Amino acid sequence: MKGEVIMSMTMTQKILADHAGLKQVVAGQLIEAKLDVVMANDITGPMALPIFKQMANEVFDKDKVILVPDHFTPNKDIKSAENSKAIREFSLNQCLTHHMEQGKCGVEHAILPEKGIVVAGECIIGADSHTCTYGALGAFSTGVGTTDIATGMATGELWFKVPSAIQFVLKGKLQPYVSGKDVILHIIGKIGVDGALYKSMEFTGEGVAELSMDDRFTICNMAIEAGAKNGIFPVDNQTRDYMKKHSKKEYKEYIADKDAVYDEVIEIDLSSIVPTVAFPHLPGNAHTMDEINNEEKIMIDQVVIGSCTNGRMSDLRKAAAILKGKQVAHHVRVMVVPATQKIFVQCIQEGLAEIFVEAGCAFNTPSCGPCMGGHMGVMAKGEKCVSTTNRNFVGRMGDTQALIYLASPEVAAASAIAGYIADPRKDGE
Repeated sequence: MKGEVIMSMTMTQKILADHAGLKQVVAGQLIEAKLDVVMANDITGPMALPIFKQMANEVFDKDKVILVPDHFTPNKDIKSAENSKAIREFSLNQCLTHHMEQGKCGVEHAILPEKGIVVAGECIIGADSHTCTYGALGAFSTGVGTTDIATGMATGELWFKVPSAIQFVLKGKLQPYVSGKDVILHIIGKIGVDGALYKSMEFTGEGVAELSMDDRFTICNMAIEAGAKNGIFPVDNQTRDYMKKHSKKEYKEYIADKDAVYDEVIEIDLSSIVPTVAFPHLPGNAHTMDEINNEEKIMIDQVVIGSCTNGRMSDLRKAAAILKGKQVAHHVRVMVVPATQKIFVQCIQEGLAEIFVEAGCAFNTPSCGPCMGGHMGVMAKGEKCVSTTNRNFVGRMGDTQALIYLASPEVAAASAIAGYIADPRKDGE
């Protein structure tokens, strides 16, 4: 239309507008968007299947629906075995292109990027809150409920309320022993666990180039812990290289308008961030290692290194570098959980598995088990755990009186050796 004015949009808003077939969208607008990927797991998938069957006989696209067994796998009891059986049979009966099975896949938010199922510019939903992970690739990706997943599986479309955004302008470069986990814990500590409620966390600035893809996956993974609808990074050469290596899918790059409107603009100096730990019982209860070093030692009972947040190859290499030639404290038990089978094999090939086992760690098959208190590391009353996972809510990993401290792989490894929450920078001195 002549004289039509197109409003400026954020990166997320542009993706949603495109998938809704609209020239523009504004924050708060309700839209119906086409979906590129619909994902569920062995907890959420079985609950969605009865709802789906009331709506359709076949999924909207066999290439775009993925069911991943990862939360209670290896199956811990009869109920979890039935859940895995339900999604396995559904996947096979529907002839889904990406059939996932224990021993052949891994944790959902690590396996989908690794297999090239998710790429830049896509609109992705998952029946798991940490689906926002894929924003690291420049996609709009968010967690939804089981009814929404059933709807997405049946129709390939879903209603969304367009989110407003907070822009995080990153500058500087990370110090040694500081990673993406410290960045996101620092940010959540700064803005709070509801600081980005139903907003898009959009990361920009020269500092983006200083973050690895694994750093970005970790940061977007925990966007939900600030209440965000999604987290998203711009596509750069690192992103393109990653997608070229892992995927054959076509992708589309979106760039936020220079005059896009943000609810808030927050500058983050990466060089000022130090190793950070989130104390119980919120990811926003952030304390720097500088602060912790000046307090009484916090003795621990357990360490978990892995999960969809920090179970990637670079995470395990960092942990192994600290554990090599050392011994886990006699009173501490450690679980190392690679996020995918490919990473598991690579750990063996690079000698990391041997380092972990010789240090006194249990080296486990890919699973979400320890993270959500399902199995493989459930904690008893009063026990304390340093974990590279994403949540430290009351009862998250076992007894309601167990205490969870969220940290990076470096802090977790250093703490495993010391027997208390320890500074990895001291180990490197």
